[in-house]
Amino acid sequence: MAVVRRNILTDTAVRDAYLDGVNLLKREHSTFTTADLGIDGNPVPVRTYDLFVIWHVRAMRTAVPPAGDANVRNAAHMGPIFLPWHRVMLGLLEANIQRILGDPGFALPYWDWSADGALDRPENAALWQPDCLGGTGMPVTDGPFAYRPADPDSFRVRISTSQNLALIQTDRGLRRALGDSTAALPTAEDVAMAFNTTPPVGDPNLATYDFDPWDATSVGFRNCLEGFEPYGLHNEVHVWIGRDMGLASSPNDPVFFLHHCNVDRIWEGWMGRNGRDYLPDMTAPPTLEGHRIDDPIISPLGAGATPRAVLDPTSVYTYDVVP
Repeated sequence: MAVVRRNILTDTAVRDAYLDGVNLLKREHSTFTTADLGIDGNPVPVRTYDLFVIWHVRAMRTAVPPAGDANVRNAAHMGPIFLPWHRVMLGLLEANIQRILGDPGFALPYWDWSADGALDRPENAALWQPDCLGGTGMPVTDGPFAYRPADPDSFRVRISTSQNLALIQTDRGLRRALGDSTAALPTAEDVAMAFNTTPPVGDPNLATYDFDPWDATSVGFRNCLEGFEPYGLHNEVHVWIGRDMGLASSPNDPVFFLHHCNVDRIWEGWMGRNGRDYLPDMTAPPTLEGHRIDDPIISPLGAGATPRAVLDPTSVYTYDVVP
């Protein structure tokens, strides 16, 4: 039976299960060490949660195809694969939390940031209170992810990234700077604008998911939601939270998954209006390898998938409400 993903602010049981699950995965040793994964420094076990951080960084520094320009399109961003890739990542985190909680009925919650976008001071919203994610700080000092130097079981950032996207070991608290780099979160009106993407002139029957040149300049739903054309939505949320959420290692902040669950929910809303369509198909040239409908999404955390395989997740999960 499919689980139902719900708003983290409307279901305290879901909220508490998510917070507990993340902290348990943060303390659980995986079967990998930093040496196994090519991370310099003293070899130490990598925590299960941190594998998601490593996977995300590696995807961001992987040009697709390999001979391409990573600043134009990578294995998870700035191209059509953005939404399917993160859907696979969310599913694997959900499965790991189900496992560690012993609860197959657990479903990831989402954070509807467009609701907070209507607030005068979104940094004071319920999400950032001590009984939820905790607030801003260098490091964060309240809530379930507070840093306590003398407590080895407190939430710690152990894997981060350098400016050139090299993975590095560290031992510090989580960092946030809510609203420092941009004052606003996206609003419901911004989400509605993403639903109103239209085909290029002369192509009235073309699906609006994505278009040539399939990158950060494309005009279509995917790029509008990702937040390059125009700037906003997904990208703006990362920038508004700031610090760890502004790095390639952004899954270090557990709000990453709540954010991307909402992005996935918006994609579900778009497909409810437009059908479960995806472009490009397999007739696209090899220069789009990794972003075509049957190209594999490789995961080091479990079974991979393809965009086609994840277009309809309703046998696995649904959302309580879609926009």
